[in-house]
Amino acid sequence: MKILAVSDEVVDRIYELIPQGHFKGTQLVLGCGDLPYEYLEYMVTLMNVPVFYVPGNHDPAYAPDMHGGHAPGCTNIDLRTARFQGVLLGGIGGSIRYRPQAVNQYTQREAFLRAARLAPALLRNRCRYGRALDILISHSPPFGVSDDDSSAHIGLKAINWLLRWSKPRFHLHGHLHDMHHNLKPGIAWLGSTAVMNVFPHRTVEFPDDELPGREGHL
Repeated sequence: MKILAVSDEVVDRIYELIPQGHFKGTQLVLGCGDLPYEYLEYMVTLMNVPVFYVPGNHDPAYAPDMHGGHAPGCTNIDLRTARFQGVLLGGIGGSIRYRPQAVNQYTQREAFLRAARLAPALLRNRCRYGRALDILISHSPPFGVSDDDSSAHIGLKAINWLLRWSKPRFHLHGHLHDMHHNLKPGIAWLGSTAVMNVFPHRTVEFPDDELPGREGHL
């Protein structure tokens, strides 16, 4: 399955590339947060493929019945799971809390409490399909894997717990887009999970049996 993953920054050229068929063959779009919902709506409309997303720390509070509170035609899977063409998806939105009372920001403890709400669905997946998850998408990176020590870009430890417990093949995240981060298609590893920063967009194949060697096995 060919997947287009996007996060954090609108790439104006995508508005040209999609009508030109540049992403032909893409079967799924995954949004990892901090993108205008109109951008995601454009993709679901022009590409005619499902779009699943999670909110970032700059996104509004999710409000499915309110204009501007969700991405029309797309599916928010924050703290939810979904299944598309046999691929098991899960999502957890937001980032570490660095501003009091901010939307979609959480302390490490709050993030653990949120992540625990995914456990029943992951257990059902494991019982029904023999595995909990194939792809986890999040806005934040996991703690200590590809994050940094700035107050806004420390990873969430709850994501590490989710990855170790559910063992997805891929973890796709955004949030990291400073120039000192590796913006080339790199892969970190947490156990058997390939962790990828998708900023600002990245095409991945699932399953990919030709992943490069592990740069770190944590």
